[in-house]
Amino acid sequence: MAKHKDREFGQELFARLEQLTGTTHLNGGEALAEPQELRKMKKFRFQLLHRWLVSHFAPCRVADIAGGKGLLAYLLQESGWQATVIDPHYQELTDKYKDIATGQRVKLAATTGVPHTGKPFTKEMAADFDLLVGMHAHGCNVEIIEAAAEYGCGFVLFPCCVIGEPFVPPPGEHWLESLAVYALRQGHTVIPFRLNFKGQNIGLYGVGRDTQKRA
Repeated sequence: MAKHKDREFGQELFARLEQLTGTTHLNGGEALAEPQELRKMKKFRFQLLHRWLVSHFAPCRVADIAGGKGLLAYLLQESGWQATVIDPHYQELTDKYKDIATGQRVKLAATTGVPHTGKPFTKEMAADFDLLVGMHAHGCNVEIIEAAAEYGCGFVLFPCCVIGEPFVPPPGEHWLESLAVYALRQGHTVIPFRLNFKGQNIGLYGVGRDTQKRA
């Protein structure tokens, strides 16, 4: 029953975000994967986000903010992107992952790595990137939105909680709605989308001045 209620709440929240951003029926079906795929994909959030990014944006300079072990950055790097992890807490790149296209386990050589900036994200860092990505990047969402507006970057966010953020949503408003409103006020065109992994899987994205969106 709890899962059913969570699913209903997610659907209602996504509909509110579409209405708020004026994107209802404009996403061309990109909000979710195909129905038959939804029954299969229950995790692998970095692989799913990688696949979504390469299908929606041309290769560019991307910052994976609070990117942890750097799997997303690695996958983007393999797809021809210039990807850098920005995270004050350095972690070794994972030594294996599952390729969701083939279902096979992929092992990485011990010498494999991705560029890493071992500092907290600040707005000035955005000057070196075309796209800012924050997958559950605690305390960075507002700063990412502001940096994208100031430097003309695109952004892709999966906001999680309000810990470390400069404001909290007013009563009755969800955190994602507050962020969408804030991004709109910063001059962004904001589009909500969803990926089928466990947990908070509703994202918000905006295309920057120098970011090429795929047709």
